[in-house]
Amino acid sequence: MRYRVLGTTHAFHDDGTPVAVGGARLRALLTALALRPGRTVPVSALVAEVWDGDPPADGVAALQALIGRLRRALGHASVQSVEGGYRLCAAEDDVDVHRFARLAGEGTRALAAGDPVKANVLLTDALALWHGPALADLPDRAAGATRWETRRQEARHSLIAASLQLGRADEVLPELTALCEQSPLDERLQALRIRALRDLRGPAGALAAYEEIRRTLADRLGADPGPELRALHRELLASGAPSAGPGAPSRPGPARS
Repeated sequence: MRYRVLGTTHAFHDDGTPVAVGGARLRALLTALALRPGRTVPVSALVAEVWDGDPPADGVAALQALIGRLRRALGHASVQSVEGGYRLCAAEDDVDVHRFARLAGEGTRALAAGDPVKANVLLTDALALWHGPALADLPDRAAGATRWETRRQEARHSLIAASLQLGRADEVLPELTALCEQSPLDERLQALRIRALRDLRGPAGALAAYEEIRRTLADRLGADPGPELRALHRELLASGAPSAGPGAPSRPGPARS
């Protein structure tokens, strides 16, 4: 079985055939179990998560009834009764959120190791697993979902960085521009946009963008750019030509002094 919790909760047979998991409580229960595949989840934790701290009078009996419905949907062997709780019989890679974490981690490490081709493949596959908000069927999803949404954002930024290293500045600049408009104080995003502008328009265009960001940080935070932006600024000042990365356009620059 495969399980999806990045979006509305779903279960699938290994051949991709969907399994009917009807009802908000049943999907909440499956979500809570799928977040800890192969691990025992205490009855108290499941009751709290499925009923969001407001369980029925006999929460244990209500949970047992839900477990019975889930077993009928997935197959009896899919959910084990263990001392003090229940366990979804699945590996981490059977659950999309954990598969996302693995792929995103491998992609980020590949990028850091200087392999943007591998990083691009892994991060693209990781982000393709998302079909909506994380943990959408948990009644109280805020705390857990925020962590996964943050990791999704980090993977998206790393994929853009890999694309830039592959000479695809023209493909990612519109997305970068939109992201920077949404988060004008995000220095990593701004650094990526400056690099894209350098590859497409040369150092002059990138330096103009840096100056805009410097003024924004000063006006809103009363702060100077951080180490990454400052290092990029020095690189631009020292460069007489745009980056010579794969696919980067070739433009003559001013002579070095």
